[in-house]
Amino acid sequence: MLLDLSEEHKEHLAFLPQVDTAVVAEFGRIAVEFLRRGSNPKIYEGAARKLNVSSDTIQHGVEGLIYLLTESSKLMISELDFQDSVFVLGFSEELNKLLLQLYLDNRKEIRTILKELAPCPPSYRSLEWRLDVQLASRSLRQQIKPSVTMKLHLDQNGDHSTHVLQTDPATLLHLVQQLEQALEAMKTNHCRRVVRSIK
Repeated sequence: MLLDLSEEHKEHLAFLPQVDTAVVAEFGRIAVEFLRRGSNPKIYEGAARKLNVSSDTIQHGVEGLIYLLTESSKLMISELDFQDSVFVLGFSEELNKLLLQLYLDNRKEIRTILKELAPCPPSYRSLEWRLDVQLASRSLRQQIKPSVTMKLHLDQNGDHSTHVLQTDPATLLHLVQQLEQALEAMKTNHCRRVVRSIK
């Protein structure tokens, strides 16, 4: 699978051939460091002064590298596919090898960082439910008004939470139908490909 790089991303990476390979290696180290700890504008300014360019150019170059490394790591691209993806950029052979080595050295760590940054949705623990039917009231002697009350227990990061929901049977039936349609949609080839690319 090849990376699909946008024109804007190619423009950001176009700065890399203009500097020495040692500087590109340093940008790669900064990119991985930014993934770990977050962005630091002072580093951009210091590098911009040393290289005599604007800090925006440095920032775009580093962000381009971050995008290249994270997308490649996310998709677990093979060495050959990574080389083919970078070859489109028209870099020198030495720079292509350096980027490949940077990717190979850091892909496991980047995947670990991305897993830590991914949101952890709540997971189902249990469900209690009750069906209530109102048969009459003071104003209406003969009426049938059913309602379903559910108590949903969820776990998230070791914390337990409880949500009480109440609905009528028609809405609950509609909700069940929509969820069944979503489950059927997940069995299509398109959805399987999307899920595979996310993992």
